[in-house]
Amino acid sequence: MRHIVSILLENEAGALSRVAGLFSARGYNIESLTVAPTEDPSLSRMTLVTSGSDQIIEQIIKQLNKLVDVVKLIDLAEGPHIEREMMLIKVRAEGNDVREEVKRLIDIFRGHIIDVTDSSYTLELTGPGEKLDALIQALAGTTILETVRSGISGIARGTKSLHI
Repeated sequence: MRHIVSILLENEAGALSRVAGLFSARGYNIESLTVAPTEDPSLSRMTLVTSGSDQIIEQIIKQLNKLVDVVKLIDLAEGPHIEREMMLIKVRAEGNDVREEVKRLIDIFRGHIIDVTDSSYTLELTGPGEKLDALIQALAGTTILETVRSGISGIARGTKSLHI
């Protein structure tokens, strides 16, 4: 089962390395990882996506809580939450028909064209991973030159929050 673990950790050199090392040493896979400072400059928020049985996830959470840098963590999969991912995708856009089709598709997906050249468009799309995957499939008739995805960011819905 897929789990999104949100971690508050000290914003210090080596903190990310220790979390990644924990996963590597135990043979667990990190499917997605995002890290950025929070409103408190001494803390960073890490959003980590992994898969495993309930027993494996419980073990991962116990091991993460033992790390010195980890201040607090929650498994967002345990309750209602919002998750988003951002994608930048560069496509070949030569000829009016292709250009119009790409414009139509990005409008349907509520994305943006953020760069235009004579031969390409760079598109920006934010949403759940399934939405990003659907745009890639919809662009199958167009030459995709490059794709960059941010990884998942997530937050609990309602009053539940990750703070000290």
